[in-house]
Amino acid sequence: MNVFIIGATGFVGGHLARHLASEGHAVSGLARTDAAATTLQQQGITPVAADLDARRPAAIDAALAADGVIYAAQADPEQESATIADLTRALAGTGKTLVFLSGSGVLMQRTGGAWSPDVFAEDDTFVTEPLAGFRKDAEDCVLASAAHGVRAMVVRPGQIWGQGDHGHMSMIYQSVAALGAAAYVGDGLAVYSHVHIDDVTRLFSLALAKGRAGGLYHAVAGETPNRWIAEKVAEDLGVKTRSVTSEEAEQVWGPFGTLIMAASSRIRGTAARQELSWQPQHADMLTMISDQRLRDMATPTG
Repeated sequence: MNVFIIGATGFVGGHLARHLASEGHAVSGLARTDAAATTLQQQGITPVAADLDARRPAAIDAALAADGVIYAAQADPEQESATIADLTRALAGTGKTLVFLSGSGVLMQRTGGAWSPDVFAEDDTFVTEPLAGFRKDAEDCVLASAAHGVRAMVVRPGQIWGQGDHGHMSMIYQSVAALGAAAYVGDGLAVYSHVHIDDVTRLFSLALAKGRAGGLYHAVAGETPNRWIAEKVAEDLGVKTRSVTSEEAEQVWGPFGTLIMAASSRIRGTAARQELSWQPQHADMLTMISDQRLRDMATPTG
């Protein structure tokens, strides 16, 4: 398949581009700068000079020239909304494939560091997190295009982990640099369902191969509350753990990081398993403990 990836230089999009190329797909990727184009070329990915602003028409043209399109960008809300509207309109009636990368943040619950009993499968209703309203609208736009001749799907992972991530474990190692202790918010039982980046890329491959138009697929392999992560980080570095208030947490992670670290977002991947026969191969995020990249984050920089 000829696949065009919007977001091919990002964490998830980059892994997707390399994985799909290794499977024999002809992969092209959006490149906003000459440096990004060079990086893609070095990885065997064909660069497309475009962006999601003034040069968005070039991205739409590249999408129309491909068999399948993956949107895996982390754009601002206005750019994302406009791009998805343009993509679905341009692809209408073509039968081409469009797979949109979302995330379980659309259904996260602000629990202040507490555990939530709520777990959501793909077809369950939920109250959308207000800050993620634009993302839920984009999901809905993509899925609605399935009724207009687009083989459109949404992949909604939990927290994605793996080499190069910037997730909860990275953030807790960073808290050691700031506080001298492995920190968590409140009682530390807030939890995001999680999934390894390699399992996410395999799910995209399966969606491209046999996903149905209008399909919504959760990617999840396990759960690890933040306090459990902090305890392992503390053990690794020989420091203590520490519960922090939201005000203290903002000094370490900023307002948005604190929101994430204090929230719960729990999902089940029913459709991904039943429709695509997807099975995650990595279930234990704590296997990343002691990674030198993470340990380096615990060292104060100033």
